[in-house]
Amino acid sequence: MTRTTVTVKLKRRSASRLPNPFSPMSQSSNTSVQPGQAIACSISDSFISWMSQAQGAIALTTYQANKVAFIAWNGQQVTLLMRQFPKPMGLAVGEQCLALATREQVYIFANAPQLANSYLEDQPGRYDTLYLPRVVYFTGDLNTHDLVFGQDCLWLVNTRFSCLARLSNQFNFIPHWQPKFISQLVPEDRCHLNGLALVNNRPKYVTALGESDVVGGWRADKATGGILIDVENSDILLRGLSMPHSPHWHQGYLWLLNSGKGELWRVHPQTLQHDVVCILPGFLRGLTFVGSYALVGLCQIRERHIFGNLPVQERFRQLLCGVAIVDLQNGQTVGMLEFTAGCQELYAVQFLPSVFRPNILNAERVEIYQAFTAPGIDYWLRPSAEIQD
Repeated sequence: MTRTTVTVKLKRRSASRLPNPFSPMSQSSNTSVQPGQAIACSISDSFISWMSQAQGAIALTTYQANKVAFIAWNGQQVTLLMRQFPKPMGLAVGEQCLALATREQVYIFANAPQLANSYLEDQPGRYDTLYLPRVVYFTGDLNTHDLVFGQDCLWLVNTRFSCLARLSNQFNFIPHWQPKFISQLVPEDRCHLNGLALVNNRPKYVTALGESDVVGGWRADKATGGILIDVENSDILLRGLSMPHSPHWHQGYLWLLNSGKGELWRVHPQTLQHDVVCILPGFLRGLTFVGSYALVGLCQIRERHIFGNLPVQERFRQLLCGVAIVDLQNGQTVGMLEFTAGCQELYAVQFLPSVFRPNILNAERVEIYQAFTAPGIDYWLRPSAEIQD
């Protein structure tokens, strides 16, 4: 597999300037990080080829590097945009919107495509999508993992309180379901509830790292204590998993990452028998699907006091951090983007269909106060648009 190695240098830039952070991966990408920090990427030629035909962009979060990243194909080359957020974790994709869980907030972003086109006055059309922050919920540090849009609400996996929850205008959260072995909702991360899969727009499957009702009890048997739970009846469907994450319903099957072994599983919902579709050299976290392909996030193991001594470390001498494209028909890896420096852990991996030149603004960007949208109205409040005497 032929690969191309590039380095994305990240430098501080004055907030008063309108930057151009969306750059080809062979050039520089600027965002608000520590001076001198660099993220190096290695991408296979087959990854580039797949992206050129995918008709969309990849979005991912890395809480270790405090970034939300968009990987896209602009018609000529693979491009990368990175924005700074405090501990970004769960990322949900809705109709013309995104939801993002950070350390103490959940952000709702709305796309403003007309403003995207004119984001750079001297380069019209540079972007086709612009996600602007519209609502921020101050949840506190819930250690929110997965976020998933349902039919009429956004579901949160509230890991700290071991429950599924919804957002509220009055409270930090509203609990709606908890495993039957959890006796009370207290901020003790008793089972490390982390993943949620919806079926017919309703919560159906969740993953947890242990069947525990004591503070941090999942840690004692983390390598083999993982479970899959049916939300509808609270039955434990599978036991003995190795730190499972990212359950997903696709093509009539439940898919999940048996993360501690580096395995992508396909689970038959009637029999609960599973197939190991592939084994990858990383602690797996982040899963989504594009037709007959899976996008799988790989992580290195940074917090060894929490994630050390796992089977995947015995299988592979070196673990990778990046995104693998897996052909579901044969389990083969058909493309790989690897972070070789500056990024060690991913959490969420999502796909944005029909998005080719995406942009997203965090709350620190002055441009969010210059952008105005209303039904039938899209307007940049800039000196060039003001009436001159």
